Order: sequence, then C-alpha cells, then structure tokens
Amino acid sequence: MKIRKDAMRTQYNEHMRGGEGTVTLLHLQEGETLPPHCRLHAQITVPAGASIGYHVHEGETEVFHFIAGCGHVDDNGTMTAVEPGDIISTPSGCGHAVFADEGVDLTFDAVINLNE
Repeated sequence: MKIRKDAMRTQYNEHMRGGEGTVTLLHLQEGETLPPHCRLHAQITVPAGASIGYHVHEGETEVFHFIAGCGHVDDNGTMTAVEPGDIISTPSGCGHAVFADEGVDLTFDAVINLNE
C-alpha cells in the first residue's frame, strides 16, 4: 500500500509533554494503515533549542530512529547524545525526553508498539 505524502496529517504540539517550543509530527501512518499493535508511526521534528518533556511509557515500547540534526535524549535517566543513524528504544516502564541542540532541528521517525 502506498501512502502519498500529501495525504499525511501534520500536527503541531506546543510544549509537547511539558517541553519547550512547538514540535511537528508528520503522521506517516494512521488509522487503518497502521499495522496491528502499532499506536503511532510519525516523523517528528523538534526545532533547534526546543524539547519534548520527560514521560514514561506503560504497556508500550517506543523506538526513535534519528534522521537529521543533533541533540540529546534523557534515556531513562541517562543523558546521551544522538545524531543521524542512531536508534533509541524505550520499553514499557521506562521514560525519555528529547532535546534539539541549538542551531539545528532534530528529526526522527517514531514508532510506538503496544506490548501484548
């Protein structure tokens, strides 16, 4: 199944999860196009100097694949630098926050799968 880019919904979240700035989500798949047990498949852009606030996942796993920019992730209490090609996986019961470095937007694909 092909999903055309012009059919994908863009969402703007100001202060996402208590973070700074406005984060953009391009929903790559939604509704019936999502695979079973998948809650989210989106490309997320955190503008330079902005962030997604710390939050914990329960009953689901979220995976980030970084594709552009540089930043840092609070990976369940451990701060780690991220760059294109890196992957962060956050299992159920763990948390994370995302910070874009000053001067460059941070873009990554995000998938949330329900643990069943």
